[in-house]
Amino acid sequence: MTTEYKKLRRQNGIIGGVCGGLAEFTGVHVFFWRLLFLFLLLPGGLPGFLPYIFMWIAIPKKRYPAPPATYPQIEARPNQQSQQKQLR
Repeated sequence: MTTEYKKLRRQNGIIGGVCGGLAEFTGVHVFFWRLLFLFLLLPGGLPGFLPYIFMWIAIPKKRYPAPPATYPQIEARPNQQSQQKQLR
C-alpha cells in the first residue's frame, strides 16, 4: 500500500504563486488565501508582506513534466549523383 503525500508547491500565481500553492495543498479556494494576505497587509503591510515574501522564497515552484520530444520525420532521399545518372 503506497501513500501519496501532498507537497506544498507554488503554482497558479498572480504574483508568486504562494496563494495558489496554499490553496492546492489545503483544499481551501485560492480567493480566501488572497483575501487573508490582503487583510494582513492592511495594518501597515509588514504582517502580510513578510510572510508572503518568505514563502515565495522558501516554497519551491511546481514543476510540470516535460512533453515528450517529437522529432520531425526526415524523408529518405536518394543520393543526388544517382538522380543525375537516372536523368541521362
